[in-house]
This record gives sequence, structure tokens and C-alpha cells, in this order.
Amino acid sequence: MTAADGDLVAAFHAQCREQSLLLRWGRTRLTPRDLALLLAQAQCWIGLDATQRPLALVCVGSVNRQPGVVDLGLQVADDHHRRGIGTAMARQAARIARTRGAHTLTAFTHASNTPMLRLLEHLGPTRRTRDGPYAEVRVALDAYPPATLPPARSVPT
Repeated sequence: MTAADGDLVAAFHAQCREQSLLLRWGRTRLTPRDLALLLAQAQCWIGLDATQRPLALVCVGSVNRQPGVVDLGLQVADDHHRRGIGTAMARQAARIARTRGAHTLTAFTHASNTPMLRLLEHLGPTRRTRDGPYAEVRVALDAYPPATLPPARSVPT
């Protein structure tokens, strides 16, 4: 995803209830400036259905600036919850993070967001810390082997 995908992000957010957007972003829409700041800190993808309609948004980046730790941002369109889309995107984000050297994936979510907490527990061993009405969840990425380079080919001499 790039800043040029602002219309696609807006189309995705149009499928989300205001309450969902407030819980995820703290506001009901992302401005171009918000999107630019997000993209400066994280790599983001938009999940599309077969008709190219946006269904989910996932971001992975080192927001907290801890070496080897990346933060996960995830939102699925309201009418597509409980279909495995978020889990699939989160697993892919975890694989990519591990490939890039991360050992821990974190997420900061409302403590009452049971579906997100369950999703994170399915990614790997978790440690949860409560912060008022929120929870920080840390997922160990040990189950995701880092990408390996293909074996070097010998060159005939």
C-alpha cells in the first residue's frame, strides 16, 4: 500500500461502523496526512476480495522502536468478521516480520476486544499486559522460521 491508495483505504473504511473505526484509529476516518504518517512507520497491505473490493487492512512496523519488535495493526470490514480473513492476514504479517528479523509481534487493543485477543493467541505464545481499559499483547514469533536463502549453486569451473 502507498499514499496513492487513499481512495482504496477510504472505500475500506466506508464498510466499517463508526464504532469500529473509533476503536481502531481513535477517529472515524484517516486523513491523507494520517495515512502518510502510518506509511512512514509501517508497511501496510490491503486485503481484496475476488472483485477487488477492500476487505481488510494490516500494518506491521516498528512503532515502539524496540529492536526485533514490530507492531501489528489490523482491521477487517465489519461484514466480513469471523471468516478467517484477519487471522490469515495476521499470520502473513507475522511471517514477513519474522523474515525481516523480528522476534516479537505486539498489538495494543481494547481489553474487551475478545476476537482480536483470541486471534493473537492463535499466532503463537503470548504475554498480555493490562493498561487501564487496554491490553498490550506480545506474541513470540519463534514458530515462524526466518526465511532462508536458497542454497548457493556451484558454478562449474
